[in-house]
Amino acid sequence: MNAFIHDDFLLTNKMAKTLYHDYAKEQPIYDYHCHLDPKEIWENKQFSSIAEIWLAGDHYKWRAMRLNGVSEKYITGTATDKDKFFQWAKTVPHTLGNPLFHWTHLELARYFDFYELLNSDTADRVWNSTNAMLEGDSLRTRELIKGSKVEMIGTTDDPTDTLEFHERLAEDKTWKTKVLPTFRPDKGIEITKDTFLPWIQKLSSVTDKEIERLDDLLDALRKRVDYFHEKGARLSDHGISEMVFETATKTEVEAIFQKALSDTPLSVVEARKYKTFILLFLGQVYAEKGWTMQLHIGAMRNNNKRMFQMVGADAGFDTIEDHPVAQPLAMFLDALDHNNQLPKTILYNLNPKDNFIFASLAGSYHEEGIPGKVQFGSGWWYNDQKDGMERQMTDLANIGLLSKFIGMLTDSRSFLSYTRHEYFRRILCNMLGGWVEKGEAPHDERLLGSMVKSVSYENAKNYFDRATISEVRK
Repeated sequence: MNAFIHDDFLLTNKMAKTLYHDYAKEQPIYDYHCHLDPKEIWENKQFSSIAEIWLAGDHYKWRAMRLNGVSEKYITGTATDKDKFFQWAKTVPHTLGNPLFHWTHLELARYFDFYELLNSDTADRVWNSTNAMLEGDSLRTRELIKGSKVEMIGTTDDPTDTLEFHERLAEDKTWKTKVLPTFRPDKGIEITKDTFLPWIQKLSSVTDKEIERLDDLLDALRKRVDYFHEKGARLSDHGISEMVFETATKTEVEAIFQKALSDTPLSVVEARKYKTFILLFLGQVYAEKGWTMQLHIGAMRNNNKRMFQMVGADAGFDTIEDHPVAQPLAMFLDALDHNNQLPKTILYNLNPKDNFIFASLAGSYHEEGIPGKVQFGSGWWYNDQKDGMERQMTDLANIGLLSKFIGMLTDSRSFLSYTRHEYFRRILCNMLGGWVEKGEAPHDERLLGSMVKSVSYENAKNYFDRATISEVRK
């Protein structure tokens, strides 16, 4: 029987095969947004088992296992790594049609040279062979990154983080991949959450300044942006469940902030005024620094309160939000652009019904000399599967310029997720090849090959400013 993962996996036409093998396959990776732990990169971590590297923290797999009826004991509970892995192997055949089926077998093929299907029958052999390989040095974190030809990694970091391990990696002359921090201040924006006041105290501590007034907070945020910039940061990121735009005077926001500091409940409008004010302030600071601002919009988190209390956040109980987004997002971008303070921006959409809104808004703001200044970001989370990627790229092409798209990212906590770039590139090439077959694109290998190279790698490298990022290595 032919292997499921083979050279022409997902490539269904001649042009697709040419584009992938001759133009996409060997391109390096710019993984500008992920959730890898820089400490694990610095330490060149060796994983104890396939369960640790594959299942720990992976809420995609956890969700699938729960849907398959697996007990929580084998997901986030006290079961052994081996028992957890065997429950995952038992689940994998049921993921057919889900991207996890593709990702699982791509990762087994690329990192462990295993080309059979994972199921209960093969689980024991996979457990033994993968763990034997993990005992060697070739599957430590740094080797996985180098072997995947990753040039840049953008981690996701709280403003109160010391960035100690980013600094150590930057100083390591033997290490070539740039590992750059990303400023993620969500806890300081979500003013009505229980995490807000503890975070303000932590920010006060790391900046060595009491935060008693709004100006103190703004000074502290600017100070941390400066600190992140010194450590190599050139990106920020915001997770926004509901995009809001509610203007207010600084005096009004000061009063709202004082209520929050005294732990007085805020109205919905008050919270929106505060969020809008802080987001606008940060957008202006990012523009001054020449940073890129990322907005991940539309996640409704922690929907299962019982499981949240049991296993915490980011455990597979988030879903797609459905708030109106067009007007508040347009007003936010326009408020910054009106004063020439709109930074380069990437808009990630979780609700596919809003794709045309995001694509059309991205094309409404531009700056001479910056192709695709505002980007409609790659298919995110529930959309980073074949149909979602094709839909995002097709919608972008219909309204904007696919040729200027900055392409894929892993958005993952796993060091095995670099195969998602391969997955994306195969889907891109097959989509373009399909257009050729249907007469919707010319049979012009030079034109299409140039686009594939650009979207796979070159656009991202150029967008994130090669000259600026190279300064981090000096």
